[in-house]
Amino acid sequence: MATLRDIKRRINSIKSTAKITKAMKMVSAAKLRRAQDRMFALRPYSDKISAVLSSLAQPGGEDMHPLLRVRPRKTVEVLILTSDKGLCGAFNANVIKAGVNLIDRKKREGFETSVSTIGRKARDYFKRRNIPVRKAWTGLSGRVTFTSAQEVAAALMEGYIDETFDEVYLVYNEFKSVISQRITEVRLLPIGGVEHEEGQMKDFLFEPSEEEIFRRLLPKSLEILVYRAMLESQASEEAARMTAMENATKNAEDMIDRLTLEYNKARQASITKELMDIVGGAEALKE
Repeated sequence: MATLRDIKRRINSIKSTAKITKAMKMVSAAKLRRAQDRMFALRPYSDKISAVLSSLAQPGGEDMHPLLRVRPRKTVEVLILTSDKGLCGAFNANVIKAGVNLIDRKKREGFETSVSTIGRKARDYFKRRNIPVRKAWTGLSGRVTFTSAQEVAAALMEGYIDETFDEVYLVYNEFKSVISQRITEVRLLPIGGVEHEEGQMKDFLFEPSEEEIFRRLLPKSLEILVYRAMLESQASEEAARMTAMENATKNAEDMIDRLTLEYNKARQASITKELMDIVGGAEALKE
């Protein structure tokens, strides 16, 4: 049976932990606000550039740019986006599970697969299982910049143009709300597959040329897609961490209440035992 000193020491330890989790929740809340501002500011631009690309892409225009070229699929690249740090609930586990399921599905369909990762958690997951990772980016959690998104997009475009792989998928957490993040699977390359309904086709005048427009627009659209995914993942990470730390703080408070009750019962039992010893000794002296 635990002594009063042991119970008191455990209560103090849990109180210290609760202070840490409460502070981490407040830090995550502040980071979440900044991440949301950046994410919401980018969304209209990202949607608009996708809409412009959809309007400009014409059937049979695959020769305009290598990123539009659809070739027979042999190798599929899966890019999994996680965080560098933990303590954010099932945030990383869910996206890794979705990425592994996508890899297994592509293998069952007869394609060779390669894996790239953003975030230390995904890299370490595959490293522990001796699964080769083609390319890994770490140290970006909380420090997402457009330059880092350009670096990732450039590596993907280079691999696709060099025919290292024939298709690229990105798996990440899309931010829906503070308590809800949705696992999203999106095809990044090849850019295309845009279907136009009958009557919606329009003729455009390109200046300086159609090839030049696609040369500038297509890489930029891929960079924006990657950048948006990274910002969505960052906001989702902070929201998940804030929720996890809030739950941890509540659990710590519940444990403190239970231990305090146990401490009071043990203390009362100790006092009662001492009183009984005193009364018994007094009765013995009377006899």
